[in-house]
Amino acid sequence: MNRDGIRKSIWQAEIKKFSPAINIENTYDVIIIGAGITGVSTAYQLQKSGMNCILIEAENIGFGTTGGTTAHLNDFFDTTYAEAISKYGLENAKLLEKAGKEAMAIIENNITENNISCDLEKKTAQLFALDDKQKKQLDEMIEGSEKVEYTMIPIDKISFPIPFVKAVEIPDQGQFHPVKYINALCSVFLNAGGTFVEKCRYENHSEEGDLLVINTSKGIIKAKNMVFATHIPLGVNRFNFTNAPYRSYALAFSLNNKDYPQELGYDLTDPYHYYRVQEIDGEKLLIAGGEDHKTGHAEDTGECFSKLENYVREHFDVDIVKFSWSSQYYEPVDGLPYIGEIPGSKNIFIATGFRGNGMMFGSLSSHIISDLILGKANKYKELFDPSRIKPIAGFKEFVRESVTVATDFIKDKLFVEKITSLAEVTEGEGKVVSYEGDSYAVYKEEGGKIHLLKSTCPHAQCEVRWNSAEISWDCPCHGSRFGVNGNVLTAPSVTGLQPVRDSDL
Repeated sequence: MNRDGIRKSIWQAEIKKFSPAINIENTYDVIIIGAGITGVSTAYQLQKSGMNCILIEAENIGFGTTGGTTAHLNDFFDTTYAEAISKYGLENAKLLEKAGKEAMAIIENNITENNISCDLEKKTAQLFALDDKQKKQLDEMIEGSEKVEYTMIPIDKISFPIPFVKAVEIPDQGQFHPVKYINALCSVFLNAGGTFVEKCRYENHSEEGDLLVINTSKGIIKAKNMVFATHIPLGVNRFNFTNAPYRSYALAFSLNNKDYPQELGYDLTDPYHYYRVQEIDGEKLLIAGGEDHKTGHAEDTGECFSKLENYVREHFDVDIVKFSWSSQYYEPVDGLPYIGEIPGSKNIFIATGFRGNGMMFGSLSSHIISDLILGKANKYKELFDPSRIKPIAGFKEFVRESVTVATDFIKDKLFVEKITSLAEVTEGEGKVVSYEGDSYAVYKEEGGKIHLLKSTCPHAQCEVRWNSAEISWDCPCHGSRFGVNGNVLTAPSVTGLQPVRDSDL
């Protein structure tokens, strides 16, 4: 299984090839774009409900975030219940708590009903504060959890060799193998009569009466409804300015002392570290994640892995680091996902802004969107409505992220001026360089072959930046990512970076 980065995640050995559809140029009830956990779960749910669905994926199943997650299943979210009470009121915070329980039930029911083998384990989570500042935050989280009747139990010891000042235990959490899960669920979707097409990229769409006409790299598809399960909808749209893309880093390693914790672990550092154990090919490995930053805003992404590894080695008896990888997620401006119909659209739906809770909210999205398409009531519709306006709840965050984006439009033009010669690029390195007043993205392979691209992201005209850890060009404005040949790795851009021919120079 391929992913949107050069580094191999712990899940990628799970390879599943699906037979290509013979003829896709038909009319469907629903087209779902993106075959991660959100897209596959939604396609399965709708097909099971009697809809005729087609699921398309630009690369292969699990290519994006689902293939790079650490696959924690936790219903205490990155937006805490205390924060939800402050921003949305107690009743909505209670509804958010119910949403977490329902998301867990959806995953468990899908696994049970379809006899899916995906290493699902129910776990207890341990949440720990490392200093007095974090203790104050944990106290607020405990208080908020009590108000929504969510269980957090104070404990005196944790299973992780990390000094702490206060900790709680949270029952009924979980973990699984995300790629085994979506592979199996996709097979069930196909057996139910669904259609799945890999290597099929969405290009654009138009309306034709009551139908949506979707142009793809493999032909024209017509559908009554369309679901973007691609984080941000493809192209330029309002969600580019209400979500900020972030990278997170993960390591999987063996321990010399074989003292693997049974619980899930989370500290309250900003950005926080998170831990879990996974058995791969009969060997237990401890997965640690953290060092998050806004996409395109780390000068040396390789250093993020080094910082994470150094931190882990300070506390754990590390033997060998077997896997290291990074992945992308999106932060919504007011802390809650956007799940539902896109404002001003006709039967076009979105699920995005999951923060670090993609497995849970992606699964919940499948039921919310299915209910909306089927004309059923859903109690979470208003809470996660993409058209909601919360100027008080998210205003500061919106301004902060929007200013960052605006600054990038200006500063990136100055950024490229720092590099004045192609000769500064060494083998195995990528840089944005200036050449006679224009800027180019240059990558030099080992051996000297040069890949030369226009450095301007086609999506919104920002300048891309080099990601040395994943060997990719990343856009700091909205999170589009490209390979060294300019091919799209991560939306929202629908076109790649423009290759430069000799005649262009």
